[in-house]
Amino acid sequence: MSLPKRLAISGFHHATLAAHLFPGDGLEAAAVALCGKLAGTATKLCVQDVILIPHERCDRAIDAVSWPTDLLEETLNRAKADDLSVLLIHSHPRGFWEFSEKDDRSDADVVPDIFDELEGKAVHVGTAIMIADGAMKVRIYDQEMQPTVLDQVLVAGNDIRVIRSERRMAPMAFGKDMTAQLEDLHACIVGVSGTGSVVAEQTGRLGFGRITLIDPDHIEFKNLNRILNSTAADVEAERLKPERFREAILSFRPNTDVRAISLSIEDREAVLAAADADVLFCCVDTATGRQMCDLIANAFVIPLIDVGVTIPTAKAEEVREIADVVGRIDYIQPAGSTLYDRGVYTQRTLRAEELVRTDPDRYAEELADGYIDGAPEEEPSVISLNMRAASAAVNEFIARAFPYRFEPNRYYARTEFSLAEMSESYFSEVTWTANSCLSLIGRGGKEPLLGIPSLGPRPLRGAA
Repeated sequence: MSLPKRLAISGFHHATLAAHLFPGDGLEAAAVALCGKLAGTATKLCVQDVILIPHERCDRAIDAVSWPTDLLEETLNRAKADDLSVLLIHSHPRGFWEFSEKDDRSDADVVPDIFDELEGKAVHVGTAIMIADGAMKVRIYDQEMQPTVLDQVLVAGNDIRVIRSERRMAPMAFGKDMTAQLEDLHACIVGVSGTGSVVAEQTGRLGFGRITLIDPDHIEFKNLNRILNSTAADVEAERLKPERFREAILSFRPNTDVRAISLSIEDREAVLAAADADVLFCCVDTATGRQMCDLIANAFVIPLIDVGVTIPTAKAEEVREIADVVGRIDYIQPAGSTLYDRGVYTQRTLRAEELVRTDPDRYAEELADGYIDGAPEEEPSVISLNMRAASAAVNEFIARAFPYRFEPNRYYARTEFSLAEMSESYFSEVTWTANSCLSLIGRGGKEPLLGIPSLGPRPLRGAA
């Protein structure tokens, strides 16, 4: 399957652009976007920042806009310093869904100068149009000024909007037309175990064209009560979870492009594989895994859906009793609040996991002293709970990409359900403040990856 060429933009940046480009006077307006990028087999640009060109500095008409190029100087200095791609964006208030002849002439004058200013940096230079409903069309140029129109623009906001260059509208949810549009999209599932195997099953059967499965573990006997498609023969053969599930998906949807990554999400190759996704499902049970998904989602502008289940217990008269049966689904949009901002993981839980890996004796000591929380049960019988939560996670994606709720999606940044109370609770995006990952937005593949030195490029073998 050929990989689509894409621009990914957060809902925050997209709304900022739309408000500036369409101030209500019917005249064209202009802006510039600086973008990180994902190097690899397909073009993916990730909007890091938007610079709004003041209306009063522009010569604006209903079918044209021009502005002094000296306004670009600071922006191009940033692009050159940080290896960022540059997109010149303007509005088409009358809704014309093509680049006009005026646009072509303007690009021919301006784009070569931008390449010269960037002094041969390996970045993209392009232009984009936006029409009144927020739809964008983007084209990028090579050094010989040959244009390539990007296949799609993905807006990761309260809604997940996929804008295709040929302007197909999003179909009704749950129908065959939805399945046809999912063929263009790439889902990544991090953690292919209890909830992850159920999410992977659903993404395969729903019709995602590309699916990446990331998990470093083998199938063990203790997994058989909750991992779909796992068998005793898999345990005996020490099958890797992603490889086994890749085989399962291809058995019922053989044309799907399924990639099995049998590595930790902390590995460089796994990060780059996840970075190419259009939606990221976090199905891990570790704080470190969730932190990595937070970072990837923001750096590569990917909507993130995190799913978690827990069965808290209490001690009553020397007997343990179930206090609740709980599931949680968090929808994380780039430039919004992260899992860390929402308290899903903390510095305390990150430290506990690090101690388990590096100093087990110290971990046991602090666990006994009550400084850290204990590990969950190794073999819980929770497949029914996992299925309930995993289904809610996938339906959360569908509700965002093919809206069907009566109320706006911004009211459902988190869903929690209690099977003991038989209740569901919902939390709006404004419940939390975005703090922890804002500096990463649109960083893309800039080295070191995610700003983590250990994820930097590996030296060649034999190099000093």
